[in-house]
Amino acid sequence: EIAQCLVGSEMCIRDSDITDIQFSPDFGTRIEPFPDEDTTSTVMVLENEKPSLMVLFLTFLASISGFMFGYDTGYISSALVSIGDSFGKTLSYGNEQFITAATSLGALITAIISGLIVDYFGRKPVLMVSNILFVIGSVIQCASHNVWTMIIGRLIMGFGVGTGSLIAPLYISELAPSTFRGRLVVLNVLGITGGQLIAYAIGAGLDSVHNGWRIVVGISIIPPVIQFASFLFLPDTPRFLVMKGKFDLAAKVINRIYNGATPELVEEKIRELQIANSEIPGRSVLQRYKYSLIKIHTVPSNFRALFLACALQAIQQFTGFNSLMYFSATIFKAIGFNNSTAVSIIVAGTNFVVTLLAFFVIDRVGRRRMLLLSLPLMMIFLILCAVAFHFIDIHFENHSAYVNGSVSKWGIVVVIAMILYTASYAIGIGNVPWQQSELFPQSVRGLGTSFSTATNWAGSLVISATFLTMLENITPTGTFALFAVLSALSFVLVYFCYPELSNLSLEEVEMVLTGGFNIKASEKLAKKRKRQRINNKMKDQDRPSTQINAASVSYTHLTLPTILLV
Repeated sequence: EIAQCLVGSEMCIRDSDITDIQFSPDFGTRIEPFPDEDTTSTVMVLENEKPSLMVLFLTFLASISGFMFGYDTGYISSALVSIGDSFGKTLSYGNEQFITAATSLGALITAIISGLIVDYFGRKPVLMVSNILFVIGSVIQCASHNVWTMIIGRLIMGFGVGTGSLIAPLYISELAPSTFRGRLVVLNVLGITGGQLIAYAIGAGLDSVHNGWRIVVGISIIPPVIQFASFLFLPDTPRFLVMKGKFDLAAKVINRIYNGATPELVEEKIRELQIANSEIPGRSVLQRYKYSLIKIHTVPSNFRALFLACALQAIQQFTGFNSLMYFSATIFKAIGFNNSTAVSIIVAGTNFVVTLLAFFVIDRVGRRRMLLLSLPLMMIFLILCAVAFHFIDIHFENHSAYVNGSVSKWGIVVVIAMILYTASYAIGIGNVPWQQSELFPQSVRGLGTSFSTATNWAGSLVISATFLTMLENITPTGTFALFAVLSALSFVLVYFCYPELSNLSLEEVEMVLTGGFNIKASEKLAKKRKRQRINNKMKDQDRPSTQINAASVSYTHLTLPTILLV
């Protein structure tokens, strides 16, 4: 039985007592690392060590799934403006909502079941199947000549997008050392925002080309083909191989990850993977799934993690950003802009640039601080949008919006407010929810991220299926005012429930969520960990480097990036 000790507070809690842990106001003068897979393994790199080239390559490869997610979000916005001409009729708001929501529905379905099937079939084959589904969906859309064929194509594409959106951030977060975990997961979000920007740019360039939207959709076939071809030459993850008893192949994979790894280190790594797998009872995948399902709802720390992960994903959707991504060209067309797709590029470009900024600051500033900055600013600019729409003369006929006159000064205010809203979103709530994997211990991580990703797609489905109807029935002013209210409520939830998790190991995150949300305690621990790592880095720079092996590792300064993709 693993003992977890807080040195200085004179508190020692065994695993059987972990649900009753209570934090003292002060952690004392020193905090020892926790003896788990992430902090005391002999198969580790130094906590402040930069990610290896192999980890960076695998992160880039997994982030292609994020790019496909973003490209789908971006191209449909421009396609909706011109797609009606190809089908011989103008699309109604209902048609646009069905076409847009189909992908979200497909993604919701696969996000729910992906947490189970990746443990049964493996990470690699499931991700490769998602690539195939994405290509099939794209081909059907390119060949479609009516609304329902387009909907079927987007539904099949959604199956692929949903699987990729779950697996990619999970891979990356468990590949990365905790010091760099936030930044490497943001690379996946950069893939999303980069995909949106490129889709908008291509859509704007082909806006005047007959059937140009088909070219935009056809280009989306390229990323999944690249990802599929890359995985043909890569094995499955060490954890899955050990789960299936393929120890020799797992050893070869570990050797490829750790250049110069000693035989002792490889053997220890495999042993630890066996221990980690044995912590989940059950002989079959279904039995393990059942146990994890019970554990995630009955263990208080697991349930708090599930609540936070799902809540952040819901906030990301119900504060309105994806409605802007899906329908920005429609919105700007409604307020009088002739080249509405080109205006949308500015919004997508803002999202990409600010997400890039978040990449550099998320581990330094902290997740909680970024959320507490992001949500109030979003609320302010949503209110500004609501006020500006009140002074724009928009009327609806036959489920389509028309503006009287040309673009007014209030139309310019809407564009500026949406750009600032996008920047506020990207710096916080656009990134932090995808750090969801760090909330869960290994035994329920796949299931937890599956549920939270499903929450994201459920929110996307609701927003994409109702946004244009809301504009018509409760007016644009009422719609954006509703999003502002939801942003305010979200701020309250984050302030009272979301702890600071930057620089914490995955086991320390579990400890923080034991006995409550422990906001103040988490902030103290995060600051102390940050100071420790800065001091350790300075010390390491002053002494010569040595080879890492199973006999010479100093447990106090280590972390394990659990390798889930090779």
